[in-house]
Formats: sequence, structure tokens, C-alpha cells
Amino acid sequence: MANETQRAHVLQIANTRFATKQFDPTRHIPAQDWQTILEVGRLAPSSFGYEPWHFVLLKDPQLKEAIKPFAWGALNSLAGADKILLILARTDVTYDAPYIQHLVEDVKHKAYSPTSPQSQHFKVFQERDLALKDAHDRFEWACRQAYIAMANMMFAATELGIDSCPIEGFNYAQMNQFLADHQIIDPAHWQIAVMVSFGYRAQPIKPKVRQPLGDLYEEV
Repeated sequence: MANETQRAHVLQIANTRFATKQFDPTRHIPAQDWQTILEVGRLAPSSFGYEPWHFVLLKDPQLKEAIKPFAWGALNSLAGADKILLILARTDVTYDAPYIQHLVEDVKHKAYSPTSPQSQHFKVFQERDLALKDAHDRFEWACRQAYIAMANMMFAATELGIDSCPIEGFNYAQMNQFLADHQIIDPAHWQIAVMVSFGYRAQPIKPKVRQPLGDLYEEV
């Protein structure tokens, strides 16, 4: 069981994590810290361990400028955050997809067959339990996995003294078209799930205002 110091530390991190709107453009994240944040994203859990995500660091100043007309929620981050990360989610994760065969054989180093118990279990899970009918449904499922990775990265960043801001404030159709036009994504396999910025805040943290736990939690 964790001790009181450990529990207090976890809550302190949760209270320090802040959706930063103003970043200090003069401060930069050390390379080792950034690699740690990326590793935490890589190690994040995903449904069936199928990792339906891809991380793209937006570095090119021209690309950053070009997305401003349809990325209103990113404007403050684009003005000062050190890192702007695009998190993509797959649209093509099915039990018999080439991606799954690659992941099972080349990454997990296991035998793959679309008729194996694991493959058929995943097929039933998607088609019956989740009732996923098409690429859009599969993308929405993959997005939920991508958000797990993002949340873990943000919490890790806070532990390292780095601020962050999740960003959904952009036109998704325009962003996907932009990424496709610039050969950043293959729209047959990917769409953007969310953006997240990292850097150092240039504003005070406001105390968190949340509903009481009693309104959010019950035991049955």
C-alpha cells in the first residue's frame, strides 16, 4: 500500500496539471525530458495492445502558420509552446488488417492468423460488443485509445515540471485535408484525433474547481 507521502505527491501532481493557455516562448524542453514524455506515450495501454496511434511533432514554422485559420484552439499554444504534438488515430484496425498482422508478427513476435482465437476474439469484440460498422466507427474507437496516451503524457510532463494543454479546438475536416495535402497522413489509414502542446507556462495556476467526489462516485 502506498504511504501518505506518495498519495500526497500524486494529488499534488494532479492539482498542478493545468491546461495552459499562455506559454513562455523563450523556454525550451530539454531533449531528455521530451524523449521521456514520448516514451510514456509509447508505453501507454491500448485496447488489445494494438496501439492505434501515431505521434507527429509539428516543427515547421510555415506549417504552424498555415493551420492557424482553422485551429483557433491552438493559437495560444502556437504562439508560445515549445512542442505542438499531433496525435493521429487509425481508421483501419480490424482483426484481418495488414497493420494487425505486422504488429503481431513483427512487434509482438507471435504467430498471426485471421482465424486464430485472438483474432476472432477481437473481431467479435469490435463487431458485436462495440458494434463498429465502418471506418468512422473504428476511428472513434482508436481515438479513445489515443486519448489514453495523451493523458499519460500530460501527467508525465507535469511530473517533470512541464506544462501542457490538450487541444480539440480546430476544424477536423480542414485539418485532415491539410495533413493529407502535405503528405503528413495517408487518409486511407489515419485521421487526427487530438492535438496537445507542451512547454512552460507564463501564467499562474488557477485553483481547480471540480464537482465533489460524492457527486461523481458511487458504489453498487
